[in-house]
Amino acid sequence: MRKIKELKENKIFRIITSIIRMLVVVIMVGFILVVCLQRFSGNKISFFNYRMFTVISGSMSPKYEIGDVLISKEVDPSEIKVGDTISYYGERGDVKDKVITHQVTKVEKDENGKYRFRAKGLTNLIEDPTIFEHQLYGVVIYKSVILSIIYRIVATRIGFYLFIIIPFMFIIGSEIVSTLLAKEEKRRQKN
Repeated sequence: MRKIKELKENKIFRIITSIIRMLVVVIMVGFILVVCLQRFSGNKISFFNYRMFTVISGSMSPKYEIGDVLISKEVDPSEIKVGDTISYYGERGDVKDKVITHQVTKVEKDENGKYRFRAKGLTNLIEDPTIFEHQLYGVVIYKSVILSIIYRIVATRIGFYLFIIIPFMFIIGSEIVSTLLAKEEKRRQKN
């Protein structure tokens, strides 16, 4: 018990522990918040016009691989051009009720001035059904290497335990130990 108390009183140990605890909590809460809000809203909620998506198929390989985390930005449909990678909500065919991220192959404008897009995955032979303005989530602007690595690690059972459960238990355990030490210190001071 004395060694634990000495370690707990070490200023460097307290600083390192606080930093680790704060980083783990911020990363976990931020990541969970973004993922949950997007999942429960059907990706209808964006943060300052940005959305985060995870690649779940190899249709855009080698540009985007399974497990890559992509950031897309809402843009005016008139800004989208052939070659851009867009994320959109599928309404027909094989893409119905799925969020799709594919490359634009054609941009058209109808008689009412509304934009329509044709897109397909880099490895797909067939184009997606016509995409209308209201289906667009945005243009992919960034592939987050760090979030992709975290996603790939956390997606495994071992990674989930190592990077979510164990740090969470560490935070809870250190709080319990701190509380018990504080109570013990108060008890000793009374005697």
